Formats: sequence, structure tokens, C-alpha cells
Amino acid sequence: MIIKRRAGQFVKYSIYIEFINKLLILNPKILKKRYKMRHTLILFSIASLMFTFLLPVITNAEEVAVSADKIRPLLVGSAVPSLTLHTVKNEPYDLMAAIAKKPTVLIFYRGSWCPYCNLHLNELKDVESELLGLGYQIIAISPDRPENLKKSAEKHEMKYQLLSDSKMEAAKAFGIAFKVDSPTLNKYEKYGIDLEDASGEKHHLLPVPAVFLVNTDGIIQFQYVNPNYNVRIKKEVILAAAKAFL
Repeated sequence: MIIKRRAGQFVKYSIYIEFINKLLILNPKILKKRYKMRHTLILFSIASLMFTFLLPVITNAEEVAVSADKIRPLLVGSAVPSLTLHTVKNEPYDLMAAIAKKPTVLIFYRGSWCPYCNLHLNELKDVESELLGLGYQIIAISPDRPENLKKSAEKHEMKYQLLSDSKMEAAKAFGIAFKVDSPTLNKYEKYGIDLEDASGEKHHLLPVPAVFLVNTDGIIQFQYVNPNYNVRIKKEVILAAAKAFL
């Protein structure tokens, strides 16, 4: 579900790509029975192309939303902002310089403490070799401080680039940062989740999970943003979109 502000109100757009995503979540056998994989990938690619033309471009993203469903993300056609993040070794990383070298699958996730994020990142390993073979690089960004990134990379044997956005500058620039309210913070504490320890900061901000496909000119070709952190874009959809936008 993509969100846009118009005249002070948020309008939710149902898009074909999410419909296909839900089909796969509800019953993966539906498409397998009716279509060969080749036809399925074509369907995904067509949906991705329609996604590009149906959604308007928004460039005035808010820095921090009051809740996840009030974000204003950068959309297709927007330019990726110039940002410096940090690697697992706490070394500075110029995001635009990296994007200029290869088309990029850019993933924002909430942190290594989030089981949904870990499942999604692990699923992406299944299509990692195909994405790399197509010439893409995979970059995953979270509020985790570099020390926590290193633990996560070692625990899940992740080979793609993990970056720390502990101050949430990237999430703000992409329009997907929101403030975690006090009741939610209290609930997290009961589960042993400490956002301040995870990021090393006291801002109590999180990114809405998102995936962006960016070309070497730094222009967003495809994006998926969903305030419902339980629902993640399927790996097959990412792969099909990546093929469609080469």
C-alpha cells in the first residue's frame, strides 16, 4: 500500500504489485497451477511497469511522521538524496557513490531485533545470486549501530552490504521515518527490545520497511513501502521487478 498526502488527507492506493504479493502469501500454489514460472515472471514485470506509470512522483517528503501510516515516502522518479552512512566496521559509506557504480536493490528494515525483518532478509538470500548476476548490488539499511550490524551479519551469514543509519538521516530523507509512541515503546521493553541500545541514540525513531530499486543515475525505478511491518514484498516480486527495469 502506497501513501500520498493530498489536501491534508492521506489517500491509499491499491496497486497491482501488492495484489500479486498477497496472492503469493495466501496461496503460492495458485499461480504455479495456472501459469508456468516464465509467465508468472512476465506478470510480475508488467505489474511493476504499471506501478511506475500509475503512481505520481512526490518529492516533498516529511522528515519524521507521527506514526507509520503518516509517512510520505519518495516515489518512482524521485532522486535518491546524497547520504553518508556507516558500515559494520563503522567506516563512512557514500551511498550515491556506490549507487553510481551499479543498479541497486535498496532495503530499509527496522533492525536486527525485528523477527519479520530477519525473515525477509533471509528470504532475499534465495534470489541474491540471481540479482547479482543481473548486475545489481544489494544494500540493506537499518537504525542499528555498527556493532549490532556486525552481530547480525555474522548470525545470519549475510553477504550483502549492511549499513547503519543510527541517526535516521537516510530514513528521514526517504520520507519513511516515524516516531514510536510511548505505549509501543513500553510494549517493546516488555519483550526485551531496547531501541536506544539498538541504535545508540535516544530519538525513538524507526523506518517503515521499504524496498527501492535505483538506477545508476540515482533515480528510483520501483518502490514498495508498507506501514504494516507484518507484510513484506515477496522475493519473487523483487526479482521480477529487477529484471523489468534493467
